[in-house]
This record gives sequence, C-alpha cells and structure tokens, in this order.
Amino acid sequence: QVQLVESGGGLVQAGGSLRLSCAASGRTFRSYAMGWFRQAPGKEREFVAAITWSGGRTYYADSVKGRFTISRDNAKNTVYLQMNSLKPEDTAVYYCAADSRPFAVVATTTPALYDYWGQGTQVTVSS
Repeated sequence: QVQLVESGGGLVQAGGSLRLSCAASGRTFRSYAMGWFRQAPGKEREFVAAITWSGGRTYYADSVKGRFTISRDNAKNTVYLQMNSLKPEDTAVYYCAADSRPFAVVATTTPALYDYWGQGTQVTVSS
C-alpha cells in the first residue's frame, strides 16, 4: 500500500508560481511512475504531468508544457510539480497518483491506470 499526501496548493495571482509536493509512504515509491492530475468544477479529471520511476522521462499535457515541471526525489519519497506563469484556467484540485507497475519504462497519462491517489490540494489562480 502507498499513501500519498499532497501539499502546497493555495491562492495565487495570474502569472505567479506555486510548487506542489506529494509525499509518499512506503519503500516501493521509488519503483513507481508518478503522475499529477487536476479536476476543475464540472469537468473531468485531466492529466497534467507524469514522471517515470527514475525521473528519466517526463510527460506533460500541452496546456502546461513550458510552464510546469515535474520532478521527484526518491530519497525523500516525494514528487513535485513546479507551476509557473499560472493562469486562471489552471484553477482546479490537483491530485498526485502512483502507478504500481514497478520500473515501468514509460509513464502513462491515463488516470485509470494509476492505483493510488492522494486527497488533492486546491489551486486557485485569480485574474
């Protein structure tokens, strides 16, 4: 079992930055690909970014490419999402998720393939 706890959300003006963190329990974290997803009111959960177990490959939604950066520190069992140049349309609850297939070569962008989810953290970007 892996437990995930997100933090770092908040209210920020457009153009500002936030860094989200996702702390994971368990030694197996370091073998899992990790993803960030978000869900705005009335919308489906959507992929934001993902990273392979080693950090060697990263993936981004087109809407955040060039503005967001995903990274991980396996020694700290933590994955991060650095969000720059935030826009009002980035407003959502952000979730981190773990794909428990160990040492996968690629990270998936499909929410259904992630096995563990955090409780989410609210990000609100004002215009």
